[in-house]
Amino acid sequence: MIKNILQHGLALLLILASYAAFAQSGTMPGATDKTKPDNKTNDGTSSFKFGVNYSSNNVFMGRSDTVRTPAIIPQIKYTLKSGIYFSGSLDLIPGKKKKKLDGGDLSAGYDMDITDDLSAGASYSKLFYNSNSTQIASSVTSTFNVNLNYDLGDIISALLNADYNLNKKGINNDVFLNAGITHDFSITGVFGDDDIFLISPTVAGNAGSQNFYDGYLIKKNFKSAKRTAAQNALVAQYSATLGRFSLLDYELSAPLEYKTGHFIFQFTPTYAIVENQLPKQIAAALSTHTSVFYFETGVFLKF
Repeated sequence: MIKNILQHGLALLLILASYAAFAQSGTMPGATDKTKPDNKTNDGTSSFKFGVNYSSNNVFMGRSDTVRTPAIIPQIKYTLKSGIYFSGSLDLIPGKKKKKLDGGDLSAGYDMDITDDLSAGASYSKLFYNSNSTQIASSVTSTFNVNLNYDLGDIISALLNADYNLNKKGINNDVFLNAGITHDFSITGVFGDDDIFLISPTVAGNAGSQNFYDGYLIKKNFKSAKRTAAQNALVAQYSATLGRFSLLDYELSAPLEYKTGHFIFQFTPTYAIVENQLPKQIAAALSTHTSVFYFETGVFLKF
């Protein structure tokens, strides 16, 4: 029942997101007073933001390992008045006995408000992983992103993201499309006159190719000689389909954000319904659950 609703909902949000990309928009009542999440658009001032995030599990496009892999992620970001920004982060795996620094990234991008209702952005990220990393996306070396966000008055916002991922040598690249709809609920003056509490329930869907799995399969030795001929044939057959563009998962999330002074507290629970997984016969070290729940939480300072 839920899956059928999400399938029809995904079709609707793709239509809405397409409309957001091409529709002419004007000022809607209340649009200038609407509170937006900190990372959705630029407010026209320079800012410096740093803090630390905690992720309860390493999940990529609904894919995860059988072993839960939490991470502590220090982050830093500097945004210019023009909307150009530079950022960086590190992935620290607290459960590891050695080489707790698992990876990181450096990014540069540009966010802009096209109209009162339409905002857009583009970015490039260079990713780093250590040689022993078993993160699902550890074969990704770079990501190009473009995104659109269209506010339909005070009703909903339609979101559209497109990623082009460069993978390690010998592994084909990936294309991803994320579309979603969200609505912001905000409360001001929670504990102080200038405090803001924001919750943004979101429904989204991810579609794309899965060449990144090829690198993960190699790293996890799924293609080793220890497998039977039938198992290796199944791996080869599935690997040939990884370049196809297909639905990867649906995601239900409810990002919460509380701002007080220079402090920003964030918490994002996510429930992902997974589609088009690897066959169970070759997924011994991958989670084959049809759904996965995880969360991210963090505290930041912004000046």
